[in-house]
Amino acid sequence: MQFDLSKSIQVLERTPAVLKALLEGLPKDWTAPNEGPDTWSPYDVVGHLIHGEVTDWIPRAEIILSQSGTHFTPFDRFAQFENSKGKNLQQLLDEFAVLRSQNIAKLQSFNLTEEDLKLEGTHPALGSVTLKNLLATWTVHDLNHIVQISRVMAKQYKEEVGVWTEYLAVLH
Repeated sequence: MQFDLSKSIQVLERTPAVLKALLEGLPKDWTAPNEGPDTWSPYDVVGHLIHGEVTDWIPRAEIILSQSGTHFTPFDRFAQFENSKGKNLQQLLDEFAVLRSQNIAKLQSFNLTEEDLKLEGTHPALGSVTLKNLLATWTVHDLNHIVQISRVMAKQYKEEVGVWTEYLAVLH
């Protein structure tokens, strides 16, 4: 599929509702475990998504569109551990929904053209990227973390499914 901003927005605007439907009201048995050292729980992922809403997608789009300084600030992929302290999952889900709604409105206010999507910025590790690359990545990033949350949750029953493990790719 070719990049289409309206199709990306269809996914981006649904992510908070998907996470709310999947996680809201679940006990910590489902939302706190991770897959081992240096991995994230569903709670951690929601915190990470919040940090991205504040410091990544729209700020980087604005950098590209301004063309005044095209170098991105490095993204702290672990900031959620500090930023989420003292908050429960419901607070994180609510915060994410508000931030995402604001960011979708901001994105739409840019009234992007095909020429705008070709503008470039410089990622600190990856080098030159276009606005189209950034926005497509934002969309896939959401889907990636929905998969991650589902996988972490599924693995809570890995031993309980017995012989069916062979047929459940999410457990491998």
